[in-house]
Amino acid sequence: MTDIRPRRSVLYMPGSNARALEKAREIAADVLILDLEDAVAPEAKELARQQVCDAVQAGGYGRRELVIRVNGLDTPWFDADLAAAAEAGPDAILIPKVSSPETLAEIGHRLTGLWAKPETRVWAMIETPLAILDCERIARASHEPATRLSCFVLGTNDLAKETRARFVPGRAPMLPWLTTAILAARAHGLDVIDGVYNDLKDEAGFRAECEQGRDLGFDGKTLIHPGQVATANAAFAPEEAELTRARAIISAFEQPQNADKGAIQLDGRMIERLHAEMAKRVVALADAIAA
Repeated sequence: MTDIRPRRSVLYMPGSNARALEKAREIAADVLILDLEDAVAPEAKELARQQVCDAVQAGGYGRRELVIRVNGLDTPWFDADLAAAAEAGPDAILIPKVSSPETLAEIGHRLTGLWAKPETRVWAMIETPLAILDCERIARASHEPATRLSCFVLGTNDLAKETRARFVPGRAPMLPWLTTAILAARAHGLDVIDGVYNDLKDEAGFRAECEQGRDLGFDGKTLIHPGQVATANAAFAPEEAELTRARAIISAFEQPQNADKGAIQLDGRMIERLHAEMAKRVVALADAIAA
């Protein structure tokens, strides 16, 4: 099984806030998105760019994955953002409003021209109606190495704005879009991160949405406040009972008498080898979190 990198909690940090960038070194998020876009006022864009790139190059964030979200291609800040991010060398660069695979091809071409580190990946914001309608083709672009695409991030606030869908408990209006993005991502080997939860005072609602996202198949959730990290980390990590069951399934198929069997019984339930593969991923995720 390929290495798994936990992405349970993906926290947006405003690039214009130097104190927040410093404090982020101690926050227990799996991923930090150092934001140059929505969280930064126009007059602070250049300052944010410099501070974010300085922070990435300075390091000190431990095992946290660092992602720089640049401004969109149609903004006056994009060219300078992309060039600075490529030089800084984060784990990934997050591109807003990716609505077609052609956008990814262009980004990949530019990053090649900027001599970006080969290990710097591209993450795509899925946040427009066109992106949902063309989600599979966008995900398929990941098979072209030059695009560097490795992850989708859902922009549910922008999707609501563009579609006029309402935010309701359970997100019924958005479920078809969420599952479309998940299916496209999984069909082409991408990770996929759920959108943000806006009500910081509604802890029960946030927890429920984390659990819903986990059950739908998301790898984690984007967050707007450090106070949301612990809940997301718990929701998207294997529970102890799940981990115990997974280890039991793996052990059962490792028994010599089961070496050539495609299906066996365990505790009165039929399990197949596909369940063993699922169990291996659960254990690998738990091990990665523990590390």
